[in-house]
Amino acid sequence: MGSIGSNLQEVERRIAQACVAAGRDAHNVTLLAVSKTFGADAVREAVAAGQRAFGENYVQEALAKIEALADLRPQLQWHLIGPLQSNKTRPVAEAFDWVHSVERLKIAERLAEQRPPGLAPLQLCLQVNISGEASKSGLAPAEVAALAHAVAALPPERVRLRGLMAIPEPAGDFEARRAPHRALRELLAALNEQGLALDTLSMGMSADLEAAVAEGATLVRIGTAIFGAR
Repeated sequence: MGSIGSNLQEVERRIAQACVAAGRDAHNVTLLAVSKTFGADAVREAVAAGQRAFGENYVQEALAKIEALADLRPQLQWHLIGPLQSNKTRPVAEAFDWVHSVERLKIAERLAEQRPPGLAPLQLCLQVNISGEASKSGLAPAEVAALAHAVAALPPERVRLRGLMAIPEPAGDFEARRAPHRALRELLAALNEQGLALDTLSMGMSADLEAAVAEGATLVRIGTAIFGAR
């Protein structure tokens, strides 16, 4: 592994290449650097190299990091991509910009209630268990529409439903990796046909970034390829 800066350049190059192959504009894919288990110094190094959006899995760890990097707060976007229990919604509503892991209406309602009025709306994604794995959290695809419409009806000045997130199970070849990402894209398209205006597909990680971009990912969540092995 090189430095965080050179790793970021390499990931950006992979995204750009994947976009060329898919006939997409690279500006439509945002790189989310997953900084879980790495300290504030590693994030600071990534910021110095031009990275602005960071994903965290654990609320307490993330809050400590957000506080340690308070001087950079105006230029950063913090995304919670890990599970969220209802007793942790308040600090998340107060400190984060995005939550990717909504799978219950109660969580979304609490985030809406607890989002401080002075802040921009909290951007939300519903987490879908697209591969149907028993060990993964997320909604079954059949449950997504009902929750999406309910979340979209919450006060828009507090929360805004942006799209869907998934962590597909690892697959062998490129075509096999594309299939679950395609299923998530089709699910999003179906929701938009039902009158929702969703624009975000949070999918793709270090191993399957190219397959996700080929199927329309707008946010790719990359950790290992930037920060190294955990």
